[in-house]
Amino acid sequence: MRDVLIAGVGATDFGDHPDRTGRELFAEARSLAFERSAVPPGEVDVLYYGNFMGATAEGQSHQAPLVAGDIGGTNLEAMRIENACASGGYAVAEGVRAIRSGEADVALVGGMERMTNLETDATTASLARAADELYEISAGMTFPGAYGLLADAYLDRHGGTIDDLARIAVKNHANASTNPKAQYGDVIDVDDVLEAPRVASPLGLYDACPITDGAGAAVLVSPEYAESAGLEPEVAITGSGRGTDALALQERDDLTRTPAAEAAAETAYEQAAITSVDLDFAEVHDCFTIAEVLALEALDLYEHGEAIDAARKGETTRDGHVPVNLSGGLKAKGHPVGATGVSQLVEATKLLTGAHPNADAVPEASTAVTHNAGGTVATAAVHVLEEVGA
Repeated sequence: MRDVLIAGVGATDFGDHPDRTGRELFAEARSLAFERSAVPPGEVDVLYYGNFMGATAEGQSHQAPLVAGDIGGTNLEAMRIENACASGGYAVAEGVRAIRSGEADVALVGGMERMTNLETDATTASLARAADELYEISAGMTFPGAYGLLADAYLDRHGGTIDDLARIAVKNHANASTNPKAQYGDVIDVDDVLEAPRVASPLGLYDACPITDGAGAAVLVSPEYAESAGLEPEVAITGSGRGTDALALQERDDLTRTPAAEAAAETAYEQAAITSVDLDFAEVHDCFTIAEVLALEALDLYEHGEAIDAARKGETTRDGHVPVNLSGGLKAKGHPVGATGVSQLVEATKLLTGAHPNADAVPEASTAVTHNAGGTVATAAVHVLEEVGA
């Protein structure tokens, strides 16, 4: 199975962009990716684009031909990918599959979400549509409430405290403070987290990611194309896995595990011929602090029930043995839903190549993993990135 090379990546700043449309945000991200890749836009064979709530936030569905037209594409295959918060990760996975199958030599993968132009209630309602309408949404379930249930179940079974969760928020804000792309650059402490208003007990305001605008893009190429075009990409996607679980929480066997992410990680590791021991750092889907805990265990970085105090012990901080979310994660970098999975790829690529402001934390890194989840991890996409020639 041939590797897929990352020729170039790009992303907007994440945050509040009140005066920009979604198409303008994505235009910036893909322009940066093309510029850094040295691949002409006209060479793109396929385009996969993650977006979740464009119809609500901007009144715009059918976005694939819109973004394809912006690069002059009329004959290429273009598809919008909607898989809730995992939309971007699935867009990446589709690009990987197209190149590996021989269907394409150049894939533009990306994602965008514009969210801050809606009132908070409207954004919350839009996001809730990623849950089960019959059994969860109609009963008043929101994602803070859903992840509060997951946190309660985990802490009840495995122990740990809200102080342990607070350490995750503190860590990720510290990482974001040196990432100029991040939405929140403010450093916080444990007291800030614990004294903040409760959103859905046991989770407080600082346990949750923000509402965010932003876009990310990557140009993926086959080894054959890179050679013929004289390109020398530094990073390859060597493993790509996806997994699915029951949509509604009441249909799950165990609220303390995320089988979709476990399956995705197993596939990605098998394709890359690595194990979790080989990973130098991880970018994971920490929409809430408890989500980072579940992600670390699904990725086999920790045994089940053992990741809760990883941040408190300093094991996942920038000085730890496997730094997690050096970008600031969704928690502080921001979470523009359709763009998140692609932005993880952008951040990890820059960290591996030394182009990221936090790359000094992992100067010898050669292998990384990204983990992107949809809803309460009913879907998940996991990718292994490796330095070429490492």
